[in-house]
Amino acid sequence: MSKTNQYLAVWDCYGLESLFNVTQYMQECTYNTLMELPLPESIPLNHLLLRARNNPQRNYEMYVFDCESDVTENMLRESFESAPQGIVDHIRKNGQSIYCNRATDKEKRVVV
Repeated sequence: MSKTNQYLAVWDCYGLESLFNVTQYMQECTYNTLMELPLPESIPLNHLLLRARNNPQRNYEMYVFDCESDVTENMLRESFESAPQGIVDHIRKNGQSIYCNRATDKEKRVVV
């Protein structure tokens, strides 16, 4: 049985904006709590939501999704650069939407 990691991805019409390894963050929080160390910097979800809601023209999307543990954060970032539509379609299909202001086909404008 393979292990999975959970990620939070935030992108807009210009591409990937943020990617967080939620599993790693939770492991660090647990370890630091047990060792009585300061907690790691939190994932700024409220700030990301505020930014998305106040910039509707950028069509922000936020999803939480699982992937195999051998898939690294760098590999995901490279996928967003080399084949963004493929990874976005996969995340939309298999992930859980946190926020979505995606433009529908009717809302899209072609600039000539």
